[in-house]
Amino acid sequence: MSARYPLVAVYADESCLGNGKSGDTPGGLGALVEFRKADGTLARFDLWASEPNTTNNRMALRSVIDSYAAMSRKGNRLSVQFTTDSRYIVDGMTSWVKGWMARGWRRKDGAVENVELWQAAVESIALHDTQWCWVKGHAGHPQNEYANHLATRAAAMQDATDGLVPSQFDTWLNAQGPKTRSQPLSPFPVAERFVPAAPLPSRSAVRP
Repeated sequence: MSARYPLVAVYADESCLGNGKSGDTPGGLGALVEFRKADGTLARFDLWASEPNTTNNRMALRSVIDSYAAMSRKGNRLSVQFTTDSRYIVDGMTSWVKGWMARGWRRKDGAVENVELWQAAVESIALHDTQWCWVKGHAGHPQNEYANHLATRAAAMQDATDGLVPSQFDTWLNAQGPKTRSQPLSPFPVAERFVPAAPLPSRSAVRP
């Protein structure tokens, strides 16, 4: 396999302050998006958003929805390497969703949690190829740690970008401790090594 479309690397994370506790649980999402420019240099952009009362899983799904919406504004098709520390997203997109769709968006034992967001996430990736990658969270991985920084800040500030904005990744990285600064950055994906997940069924193929 190889990339059919222009390559993009996305590092996404989510946050929910007080997840699972009573009362309001403000949350946020953050994404670092990397593109290779025509001259070969790397361009980075940031994205973040928030909700006043949410869950980690909801914000993880929104990290997919919002990232693809921002990248797709010009209608271009992309080959996306999407990296997250959420098994909920990686396992869901590579395994669970196919079964849910085959059963009319239901689990074997009942309703799908956050079904509207799952449907929106599937719709958001439909025109693109995606390689889903999992990385261990809070382990010093620079791009993942930065996405976590964006998400937790968004949760606390309750703000959002309007699409992609120029990244502050380099400034943030220079201010980190030696554990994070000493970790190698994940390299930009190589077209010949890009292995997209199998495409999901179309809406018309999903049983009602």
